[in-house]
Amino acid sequence: MADRPACYPELPAAARPREHAVAATPRLDVLTVPVPPGLFDTPFDRRHVLCLHQGGPVPVSYREGRHERRGVRLQGQYCVSPANASTRWTMSGPATSLLLRMAPELIDETAQAMGSGGGAVELAPAAHLRDAQIERIGWMMQAEDRERYPSGRLFVDALADALAARLLALHRFARAPAATARALPGWRLARVIDYIEAHLEADLSLAELAAVAGFSVSHFKPLFKRATGLPAHRFVLQRRVERARQRVLDGAAGLSEIALDTGFADASHMARCMRRLLGVSPLQLRQARG
Repeated sequence: MADRPACYPELPAAARPREHAVAATPRLDVLTVPVPPGLFDTPFDRRHVLCLHQGGPVPVSYREGRHERRGVRLQGQYCVSPANASTRWTMSGPATSLLLRMAPELIDETAQAMGSGGGAVELAPAAHLRDAQIERIGWMMQAEDRERYPSGRLFVDALADALAARLLALHRFARAPAATARALPGWRLARVIDYIEAHLEADLSLAELAAVAGFSVSHFKPLFKRATGLPAHRFVLQRRVERARQRVLDGAAGLSEIALDTGFADASHMARCMRRLLGVSPLQLRQARG
């Protein structure tokens, strides 16, 4: 990816957008990077970056405007580096950072969906913040990255939305009166569901489904949820589980083949999702079928 700073490693192949995908870059990605001791300038990035500290306490100093600040990085604390900004840090020892990089459009779309009235949203730089929800989202993103994104891009999109909404809530941005609730028109909903059914094996994204519906991502998400009662990633997961259930009961294919054909990372991933939604595993289904 051409816009990645030199000190950032490349995204794993599983996290890169497909060539035919609507979105050119991920709305949110995660990177675990070592931070060297001594003087360190955060690289300029066109995205907003949240930096979560991992490991033991590390005393640091950093420049905030014209002032030099001191503090201690603690496990789970995060710093905010707005798009196209850089902060100079002096590290007393080596550290490890979990970087959550968000496209500015994600924040803008979420603010619009929350009723801010539209327009670009500016994030202010901040250091040594603590929030349990942001921390949990960070660790879930890291787990997805380590496991090569078994839950697919729709799950990451959902985490991206949750992260953006939490940041906006913490920053207390003003919200305009909410628009009258409405749902996705029936013919558009049918088009999206047909597309999902035809591409269950693919790594679907919110941008892809929104384009099929003919809406922006920020408009599509609430309209789809009102029409189906479920967020898009949950709806797709349920359809995958149901398709897999039917294939398992049919008994004509192996579990690994069924998992790949229905959009799961592997048979183990399919089994976990089946147990969570149906209360039984694929093997139990086959045994019950006799």
